[in-house]
Amino acid sequence: MSKVVWEPCDPEDTNLGRFMEAEHVPGEFDLLYEKSVEEPQWFWNEIVRWLDIKFRTPYSEVLNTDNGIAWATWFTGGRLNAVDTLLAAPATRTAIVWEGENGDVREWTYAELTNAASGVAAALRDAGVGQGDTVGVFMPMLPETVAGLLGVMAVGAIFLPLFSGYGAAAVATRLQDAEAKALLTAAGASRRGKTVDMIGVAEEAIAHCPTVTTVLCVGRNWPAPTDAPLDAVTVDSEHPLFIAYTSGTTGRPKGTIATHAGFLVKVAEEVAFQFDVRPDDRLFWFTDMGWIMGPWEVVGTLANRATLMLYEGAPDWPAPDRLWDYIERHGVTVLGISPTLVRSLMSHGDDLVHEHDLGSLRILGSTGEPWNESPWLWYYRVVGGEACPIINISGGTEVGACFLSPHPIHAIKPMSLGGPCLGMAVDVFDDEGQPVRGAVGELVCTKPWPGMTRGIYKDPQRYLDTYWSRWPDVWVHGDWASIDADGDWFLHGRSDDTIKVAGKRLGPAEVESVLVTHPSVTEAAAVGVPDDVKGEALWCFVVLAPDASPTEDLRAELKAFVADALGKSFAPSMVKFTTALPKTRNAKVLRRAVRGVVTGQDVGDLSSLEDPATIEAVRAAV
Repeated sequence: MSKVVWEPCDPEDTNLGRFMEAEHVPGEFDLLYEKSVEEPQWFWNEIVRWLDIKFRTPYSEVLNTDNGIAWATWFTGGRLNAVDTLLAAPATRTAIVWEGENGDVREWTYAELTNAASGVAAALRDAGVGQGDTVGVFMPMLPETVAGLLGVMAVGAIFLPLFSGYGAAAVATRLQDAEAKALLTAAGASRRGKTVDMIGVAEEAIAHCPTVTTVLCVGRNWPAPTDAPLDAVTVDSEHPLFIAYTSGTTGRPKGTIATHAGFLVKVAEEVAFQFDVRPDDRLFWFTDMGWIMGPWEVVGTLANRATLMLYEGAPDWPAPDRLWDYIERHGVTVLGISPTLVRSLMSHGDDLVHEHDLGSLRILGSTGEPWNESPWLWYYRVVGGEACPIINISGGTEVGACFLSPHPIHAIKPMSLGGPCLGMAVDVFDDEGQPVRGAVGELVCTKPWPGMTRGIYKDPQRYLDTYWSRWPDVWVHGDWASIDADGDWFLHGRSDDTIKVAGKRLGPAEVESVLVTHPSVTEAAAVGVPDDVKGEALWCFVVLAPDASPTEDLRAELKAFVADALGKSFAPSMVKFTTALPKTRNAKVLRRAVRGVVTGQDVGDLSSLEDPATIEAVRAAV
């Protein structure tokens, strides 16, 4: 069992501690959690009040489940526009600090952000874009991107965030599915010293999307800021805020629906309480607007009246210390990156980190995939100087928030997700649908929450089949999880990635965590391959360290290394050496793509791949 490395900070010094004090449960997180789950109407109403979430018309009911919890609605009768809360900070406060890959820096105050959003809103209105229309956002991480989101919100339209690295076909598929009326884009984006032709991709995509009648492009016809009032329309609490697409294993992306009130309230709460963000903080999450963490950081940071940090480009270009240099120069206080990115950066050694003063950091964040211990400890010790908690969160696009997260007031073990977030009735079920402790099971949620998707766009039955069909009134998320004897929660990978070797269930993350501790391995992916004898055979693909060679002796050594750690039953049938693994831009390894290459089966939707050439690298593995 892992030992605690982060000792709780003084609750009185945190947003959460001050909230507990005000609610007369000082220091009693367990009591607050229990009450937040048993009395959601009370809890979420208090969050709205505490965080000053602005409603133009008060709601008459916090939660309504008349149509069942799968179709729960929130803040019934309330009317608002999310921009009222997101632009409520003092006009002179810094809202955005942006840095381009070439070193250019721009800063906008909240007043300047408001004016920029007002210009976008006016242009959309002039083009006939209004309430209920869908607007694609195919842009790099620019200040104008944030202004674009706010402008779309202001006119009551629904934004559709698109990964900036998509090809034309992937953009067109999503614009078509959402019947988009407009598209926000940019002439180009910077990536590793090169300019990516985004407008060319956009124009190729919209040639197949007759519903798109308006294109606003940074570098061409982007609207100028205006000091005219933003004049945001009033919408219902349940009015859609955005449609975010998740990649489907069948090739059909799922459009998940977030709302003005639900997403705003939930994300504002977790950024305030889990990441302890205050108005003088500077939050930077290395992500793309096409991933849920893009809208998450925009809404969470601005709702807490803090400063949103943006960077356009690669985190290790032109030198591998680019991220550490960025943090030092801009005084980032809250940093979020993925475990895979940590593993990549730590391969360059500790000295590159120590050359920079990272003393501004006080909270470290991570999400996207399970950790293994060595990179977690490196992130904690080398990057955070053992002075910052790692707030390892887990949720998803369709969750619109987090299921699990530590809080700074909690003791934290390496790789742990702490426990359930406030208001989230999560559990771990065995195959019979019963709660299980001390063993791996399915991560589930048994009550609704404000940020949950309002279905899958234009496909309500797929929503029910995907999340609610296994057990009555239980959301099955598709993650393996466990709870140890101390009550600490851990994730073990996707349940649909599970490998069954001779009837024994194995999570790929367990294998990968072992492999990357070997000094010759920097990255690994484990997949199950059909086998006539075992049912599935364990195949491992590894990226070697620069000083390692792909020899037969090393192959045998790695097989034995896994067997020694996990048991002889789980000795890999095959270890292959590859130069790269297929990953999304937010650094998730696409195991289904690896499995598809091996088996020759359909690999599903690959539009989120950062580099399509990595598929060929897997095919060429030796």
